Amino acid sequence: MSNNNADVILKVEELKMYFPIYRGVFQRQVGAVRAVDGVSFNVYRGETLGLVGESGCGKSTVARTILQLYKATDGNVYFENVELMKLRGEELRQMRRKMQMIFQDPYASLNPRMTVEQIVGEPLIVHSAATGKEVQERVEHLLELVGLNPAFATRYPHEFSGGQRQRIGVARALALQPSFIVCDEPISALDVSIQAQVVNLLEELQEQFNLTYLFIAHDLSMVRHISRHVAVMYLGVIVELTTRDELYLNPLHPYTQALLSAVPVPDPEVDVQHKRVILEGDVPSPANPPSGCRFRTRCPIAESICAESRPEFREVKPGHFVACHLVK
Repeated sequence: MSNNNADVILKVEELKMYFPIYRGVFQRQVGAVRAVDGVSFNVYRGETLGLVGESGCGKSTVARTILQLYKATDGNVYFENVELMKLRGEELRQMRRKMQMIFQDPYASLNPRMTVEQIVGEPLIVHSAATGKEVQERVEHLLELVGLNPAFATRYPHEFSGGQRQRIGVARALALQPSFIVCDEPISALDVSIQAQVVNLLEELQEQFNLTYLFIAHDLSMVRHISRHVAVMYLGVIVELTTRDELYLNPLHPYTQALLSAVPVPDPEVDVQHKRVILEGDVPSPANPPSGCRFRTRCPIAESICAESRPEFREVKPGHFVACHLVK
């Protein structure tokens, strides 16, 4: 797939999302959970950016803030050169047609009281993209696209397996022919055998419709398979961002190195030489993050400068960005 580097479909600049903490009878604000704390990246048209990190690091919050499901505390999000933060009402609703989301849990994201036809057809009706018989035809076509029998349109979600439900979620996301889709851990709730099928489906659809994905995941091997660029997130900040091959061959940030060392190697002889990096301690609370570098409390190479100032997210090699004082 050809990729024009100048064609940035999504630009995120210093995005912050703080959730207030209230205490006492009068519910006074006593602090904030810094779920996302100054995140910047670009997504190029027609490619996939993988966003990885452990649970609770702010990946899903980034996704929901980009789509304006949360109102950001600070920062800018530009989609096709339109600043999303300033859109309200009908303008935002029209922009939503171009940006869709596939949710993590196929069991929770589908309304159990609606048939598949109602679920997949709802975006078409809400946005007045189709009416009457046309909705039914479009729904049947969408179900065929994602590998489901169009005759299933009259069934309810509980009649399907997890993998089939996630395909229904994919069909719903495709209904309005978006150009950008956020895949929020779309395979983590599925069996391993089904995960590959769903990822292959996403890749086929990307090829067919020139879709752009922000693919959020825990599974580093799956991210390697589907992504062209990968961003590694820790406690609300991005610590490393580069191309897929560069990240896996030459991880520079200590946290990325620890994550990659935990990926199993199928060859037992290679696995013996495989050096594991075991991180000490627990992830700090985003309500009270450490001073300076967020990762310093668990970092095996931390020095005094790491506590004093927050490392700048800088380009250490062409296209390879790292937030670490000690990476030269």
